Order: sequence, then structure tokens, then C-alpha cells
Amino acid sequence: MFGKKKQPPIKSLIAQGTCIEGSLRFTDGLRVDGEVIGDIVASEGGTSMLVISETGSITGRISAEHVVINGRVIGPVHASELLELQPKASIAGDVAYKALEMHQGAVISGQLSPTNQILEEKPVLKLAANNS
Repeated sequence: MFGKKKQPPIKSLIAQGTCIEGSLRFTDGLRVDGEVIGDIVASEGGTSMLVISETGSITGRISAEHVVINGRVIGPVHASELLELQPKASIAGDVAYKALEMHQGAVISGQLSPTNQILEEKPVLKLAANNS
């Protein structure tokens, strides 16, 4: 299902030892090896991939099509397609995803919400009543 879609190239890097304070918007691919204090949101309209390495740390909201986490995130995470949680991933916040791949060792402290669930109203049950 996901193998058919070509992954966007990683065009931007926040290197280990770098700390950015403020919100970021990116296109294509972004890799975070350093620290970001602020939201990281992919621009709409194209494919996007966010990779947070085991040295990466995010304090803020994350939103992208494909998210790979092996570092620390404090804040909500939204992956509109695929969320990959590698063994050293640690998330303190609610997580929304279409598909989830979680390796042994990954930790989530928050609510998991699959976005592909279709919430349908259940029909009202009508009980048979005496017509007399």
C-alpha cells in the first residue's frame, strides 16, 4: 500500500548540536538530529516526510504525511499516512495516524487515534411493542 508511493527526498537537516526555537514549515523531507522547540508542519499539497533521529528532540506539534520517530517528542503527532516508531522513540502527547508501525521499545504516553476509522451512526434499535 505504501510501497507504491515514492518517498520525498530529505532536503533539509537540523544537525545534532543545533537548537531552533520557533515553528517550522517544510516541503519534501526534513531530518531532525538536533532540538526544535516549536511546531513542525509540512506544507500542504505535496508528499512530505519527517525523520527524527535518536538524537533528535521536538517540543511542539508535529504534522506530516509520513513521520519516522526514533527520538523524543513532547507534543501531539499527526501522520496523515504512515507513522513509524522506531525502538528509541518516546512520545508524550496524543498521536493520530492512518497507518502505524511500532517497534519494540517505543513508548507513547498519550492517546492513539487512527484517522482512517469511519465513524458511522448506529441505527436506533426499535423494540416490538404491544399494539393492543
